Amino acid sequence: MRKTLSLLVFVAAVGALACGCANTERKLGRGLNNTFEIVRGGEFRRTVEQTALFDSPDEAYTTGFIRGINRTLARTGIGIYEIVTAPIPPYDPLFTNHFAPAPVYPDNYRPSLLEDSLFATDTYIGYSGGDVIPFVPGSRFRIFDTY
Repeated sequence: MRKTLSLLVFVAAVGALACGCANTERKLGRGLNNTFEIVRGGEFRRTVEQTALFDSPDEAYTTGFIRGINRTLARTGIGIYEIVTAPIPPYDPLFTNHFAPAPVYPDNYRPSLLEDSLFATDTYIGYSGGDVIPFVPGSRFRIFDTY
């Protein structure tokens, strides 16, 4: 009886945390996105670029580098916090006065969909464009891009 009651309490707790999951999945997705910032490196690249543009090119490799590491680690920490607290309100993004809720990219890079058979419309022809090395972060060379 005691085991059945503890199992029932556990199932009820999981059910209570899982219902109303639209905000929970948004917070969890944002947390995963921010956690993998350390692998993606977009915050780092943007910070180095913005330091070179607004301060000086000489400071980009020193101050921009350190500032980029700090911002990357901070965004990764925010992501870990959002993953751990995903089922717990509030569901709004954290530190929006310092960090954008969405992933950031350098101004000289425009992300797009992967050139894959899932998204490509010309796979029946036998060839299509695509990233040359899509699994390497920062790989920007794409075949057949005309823009």
